[in-house]
Amino acid sequence: MNWEQVRGNWEQAKGELKVRWGKLTDDDLTAINGERDKLIGSLQEKYGITKEAAMKQIDEMT
Repeated sequence: MNWEQVRGNWEQAKGELKVRWGKLTDDDLTAINGERDKLIGSLQEKYGITKEAAMKQIDEMT
């Protein structure tokens, strides 16, 4: 699945994201609203990882 598919099925993807990254809240996911850059920023903030690490984790998921 590529990011465009994730964005297109955002409601379904939110559940998968919450399972993978449990620190993301419903409010976080609402604010992200399918935007990859916002997800990267949230992962950096919540998990204290680099942008590159966040991007790699997202790419592994999609």
